[in-house]
Amino acid sequence: MSMKSLQKEISIETKNGLPFLCAGVLVWMVITALYLQDLPIKTKNIGMLYATGLMFPFALGFAKFLRAKWKIDEHPLNQLGLIFNLAQLLYFPLVFWAFAHSAEQMVLFFAVITAAHFFPFGWLYQAKAYYILAPIFSVALILIGWNLNQQTLWVVPCFMVVFLLILSGWLYADYKGKAKFVR
Repeated sequence: MSMKSLQKEISIETKNGLPFLCAGVLVWMVITALYLQDLPIKTKNIGMLYATGLMFPFALGFAKFLRAKWKIDEHPLNQLGLIFNLAQLLYFPLVFWAFAHSAEQMVLFFAVITAAHFFPFGWLYQAKAYYILAPIFSVALILIGWNLNQQTLWVVPCFMVVFLLILSGWLYADYKGKAKFVR
């Protein structure tokens, strides 16, 4: 089987990673609600990190709801998506630095890292949405967060929700286009 065939197969079976993106929408909604609260910034930041713990259970639920395969046994590209996600963890020292030295910027660092980590999924799923939107979202988040103050930090996670919805919509359309030729 050719590499393109393998990529198309994993794209269709996992529905372009939509369960994780949908879970991300919910997680970033929780983070937005948290940053709208009148709490100390470090409490908000710790809450944001805790909120990410919801990602996996939400993704499992969305995989079931969307009928996406969670794990494709024996697929040669199966572990690559996991590696792409784990690579995001290499940037977490920046998030922890922000927590210690620039607490107001932590949510921005986390959002940019999250947006940027989508880029390699463009190759895995052969989906232009990842290639195009990951850098656009990363730059847009920097511009959005450039002059925010502690009272307006909620704007960053709110835009992440919007960005994830846009990405999910495009990826769903991409999945439908690929899947219609398989049936």
